[in-house]
Amino acid sequence: MCGIFGIQGHDEAANIAYLGLHALQHRGQESAGVVAGDPSLRRHVEMGLVSDIFTRETLAKLPGRAAIGHVRYSTAGSSELRNAQPFLFDYALGGVAIAHNGNLVNATSVKIRLENRGSIFQTSSDTEVIVHLMAEAREADCVSRLISALRQVEGAYSLVLLTDDNKLIGARDPNGFRPLVIGRVKDAYVLSSETSSFDLIEAEFIRDVEPGEVVVIEKGGITSHRIMPAAAERFCVFEHVYFARPDSLVNGKSVYRAREKMGIRLAQESKIDADVVIPVPDSGVPSAIGFAKEAGIPFEMGLIRSHYVGRTFIEPQDSIRHFGVRLKLSPVRSIVDGKKVIVVDDSLVRGTTSRKIVKMLRGAGAKEVHMRISAPPTTHPCFYGIDTPTRSELVAASHTVEEIARYITCDSLAYLSHDGLMASVGAKADGTGYCSACFTGVYPVALGAPDEAALVRLRRSKV
Repeated sequence: MCGIFGIQGHDEAANIAYLGLHALQHRGQESAGVVAGDPSLRRHVEMGLVSDIFTRETLAKLPGRAAIGHVRYSTAGSSELRNAQPFLFDYALGGVAIAHNGNLVNATSVKIRLENRGSIFQTSSDTEVIVHLMAEAREADCVSRLISALRQVEGAYSLVLLTDDNKLIGARDPNGFRPLVIGRVKDAYVLSSETSSFDLIEAEFIRDVEPGEVVVIEKGGITSHRIMPAAAERFCVFEHVYFARPDSLVNGKSVYRAREKMGIRLAQESKIDADVVIPVPDSGVPSAIGFAKEAGIPFEMGLIRSHYVGRTFIEPQDSIRHFGVRLKLSPVRSIVDGKKVIVVDDSLVRGTTSRKIVKMLRGAGAKEVHMRISAPPTTHPCFYGIDTPTRSELVAASHTVEEIARYITCDSLAYLSHDGLMASVGAKADGTGYCSACFTGVYPVALGAPDEAALVRLRRSKV
């Protein structure tokens, strides 16, 4: 998951983009960048966190009334400066900067076709495919060329682009896998992955960019274009489960309330006698609150998170991920000692983190540890922009619930049902409107080659 942000029509565009990215830092911690201009486009990207990269002096070198920004998350092997976004290119129609959240499932085949026609790629990111398609298009303007390019790619994308004639452009794929919202701060318009950035800059939420829509923001206001006829919407349900900040609205719904409902439904499906309910902070907190309310069991913060350590799920290397678990969480002995403890977490992917948490709680004196997961078992990898491991690494793909419980050494384990998850996010009765392929193996957009190893290589080139 990457975070993207754009603003047009503000005297301090780069400064506002910096603040917007700061509020999206949870979506990516490997690199960050801003491109600003009016009209000349200037770029600054580095590896690391937003607050470390951008200083008063750095931002002063990015003048202009329009800017776009990006915080990046990737898979192992592709975390390097050349892939840091936004990208900035010059082509026949001038300069254009682009930032992308998502993953193109046909990027490899399109890249091969372009290379055979003479294209030379400077990065290993599938985002660059879009720019090359724009460069070879014959339409007369940037927006038309973008639409032509997007009609040739498949998969998940939310995009922000900035042109050297001061157009801010946003786009979402026809299935709407990834979020993108429109807001307004004074006379300026903003685009962002989440509304959490709007709260920080005091912007008013206007609406979501619709699936399959391209919006163009310039001095005259906003115009809307269609990439192609609307497809069946398939918003990523994992945004509600884990990635989005609880204070955001995604897909028109409160993330906090959706997670609270997941906890309520989980308690209804798998209540057990216990003394205390504790969350795995931070994303497990709303679900644990909902579980405790429904079960009538006291809620306590029995695990304390160090906020100087990043999100272990999106760390790029296994060694860092495993080390981070020990640094990230500490049990509160006075809360768990001698107690039957219910631990509520948002997901269980490999099982290594949960195993360490159970061990820590027992070491702090917990009499019993019961794990409750406010999502269904993760049984399939995601190829639309989330770094779930290969299927062979997903513990639920090859083990029963009872086997997983023995592996993580808890007294009992239960997951939220798929129906319960869909009800919690307000999905339609038939479950449509969301992508839950990581839980079901039903992929809404065809992946092309059936060989999983080839698909993994493809996934490693994503943003």
